[in-house]
Amino acid sequence: MLSRPDVAVVGAGPVGLAIAWRCAARGLRVAVHDPAPGSGASHVAAGMLAPVAEAYFGERELTGLLTGSAARWPAFAAELTEVSGVDVGYRTEGTLMVGLTADDLAEARRLWAYQQGLGLSVTPLRPSALRDREPALAPRVRGGALAATDHQVDPRRLVRALRTAAERAGATLVPAAVRALSELDAGVTVVAAGCGAAALTGLPVRPVKGQLLRLRAPGGAAPGFRHVIRGYADGEHVYLVPRPDGEVVVGATVEERGDTDVTAGAVLRLLRAGVGLLPELAEYDLVETLAGLRPGTPDNAPILGPLPGRPGVLAATGHHRHGIVLTPVTADLIADLVETGTADPLLAPFSPARFASPAAGGPGPFVSEEEYPWN
Repeated sequence: MLSRPDVAVVGAGPVGLAIAWRCAARGLRVAVHDPAPGSGASHVAAGMLAPVAEAYFGERELTGLLTGSAARWPAFAAELTEVSGVDVGYRTEGTLMVGLTADDLAEARRLWAYQQGLGLSVTPLRPSALRDREPALAPRVRGGALAATDHQVDPRRLVRALRTAAERAGATLVPAAVRALSELDAGVTVVAAGCGAAALTGLPVRPVKGQLLRLRAPGGAAPGFRHVIRGYADGEHVYLVPRPDGEVVVGATVEERGDTDVTAGAVLRLLRAGVGLLPELAEYDLVETLAGLRPGTPDNAPILGPLPGRPGVLAATGHHRHGIVLTPVTADLIADLVETGTADPLLAPFSPARFASPAAGGPGPFVSEEEYPWN
């Protein structure tokens, strides 16, 4: 029987498991509560580590967190592979961002200009240079850019690796749902439950539906392209993520709804856009269609840190499209906070307290973030 844990982690997706691993590796007693580890958003995710391509207007602080976490990924992946013995599929070929038509390219260039203005690495490429890198691109593609630092990882392998690493470090998995935080008895509770965090904490985390497809190259061959392709095709935004085993992930819709039904219209739009950019995909096998729920927030940024008015409770949720790329930095910052009781300044813009004022309809009053009850 597990003695009273120092840390109870609610949620066994990549973020929760990584926090559990980091805490257990520091000698803390950790229990992870989840009836179905890795069955949430990460099971559907494509695994893009895209701080450049995902740098959007008005999200400067979030972009800083994304780039900082992406910089941790090489060492994080190497350490995790060594500890777990699981290859997480970390690949560094980079991402090509492309526009199929003149209108698509104009839209893409507007975003690239903003990204370059932030000092991010965006290298414009002419159509001929794009096809030198990826000959399989459609002749119609009008232009693009290279985000050399945008990489990828396989989220399903990542979950397996993190679970193994956490358990080898001493964390215990409790395969049961948590319906209220009052059920838990631990020194510190970390809520990393994705969309489920709303019911547990009152935080404004909402489901954002995403549908995607998994294809497979004929005959078990590797896909005919190496880079992640992110593009606009006749106004439709699509990404194409190749895996060495022949899999290609095609995604993803962004829908403000909470069901996980796969619709014919979404499949049609994704396939039309994907084949428009890479015609050879029309000959690939369609092996999986699925939908998941991203944990969105009002400002699209994660919610990280102490929950106002809830002593000993930390939030690590609301990662929306960025859960995979933000896994290393979230795990490090939350583990540091659990161990020391002191919040790294990087957490300040993402504190739950930004939603805690009565005007914001948050879960409770502000509390000081200088000292915490478990110190």
